[in-house]
Amino acid sequence: MGAIYRREMGAFFTSGTGYVFLSVFALLSGIFFCNNVIAMGTTNTSGLFTSMFTMVLFLIPILTMKLLSEEKKNRTDQGLLTAPIGLWSIVMGKYFAALTLFMIAESIVFIYSLILAYLGNVAWSILLGNYFAMLFLGSAFIAVGLFVSSVTENQITSAIVSMLALYALFMFDSLSSRVSVEFISKIMNSLSFYSKYSEFTQGVFSLPSVVFFISTAFLFNFFTVRVLDKRRWG
Repeated sequence: MGAIYRREMGAFFTSGTGYVFLSVFALLSGIFFCNNVIAMGTTNTSGLFTSMFTMVLFLIPILTMKLLSEEKKNRTDQGLLTAPIGLWSIVMGKYFAALTLFMIAESIVFIYSLILAYLGNVAWSILLGNYFAMLFLGSAFIAVGLFVSSVTENQITSAIVSMLALYALFMFDSLSSRVSVEFISKIMNSLSFYSKYSEFTQGVFSLPSVVFFISTAFLFNFFTVRVLDKRRWG
């Protein structure tokens, strides 16, 4: 897994994807910081993290689009699949590389916190709660994006399909209220990413929500392993 992880981390920056992701993340989060924190005259960062939900929904597919689709397009996937390394090691190496880059990007909020500390008192417990909420959300979204990348050959197609999939998950909240069948509405609510994420931005630590995000990440990584396993023997 370590070799795959190092290879993918290097690929992020040699291809330029890493620089683009970090730059756009910093730019957009900076705009949200100015609009939701500085302009509001507050040191509460909950508004910033609420806005960042939509941002990562569109940025994470850019981060994951090449992870496996490029291997398939260049026909390098067979060499990878026949190498003396487990499929879980391949998937987790790529997954943790993307998660590491996401953590680096997200850590820019601590620079914002230093600005806030200079201007006034920072609610560190809320800031850290929001940081980890975004991290849990990102871990689930990255797993979804990696899975989509494993079933496509074109990185642009991978990015678009991932965006649509994540947007559909985001829309569960609003769609559930329009469903007249109660049990279906409850299922959609239970699968809502936004409502679980917003609990943290409101200062509520929810262990079931943490378990939900981690379980989603595991489930989609498992799906990715199954796709690679089928391709290995197909």
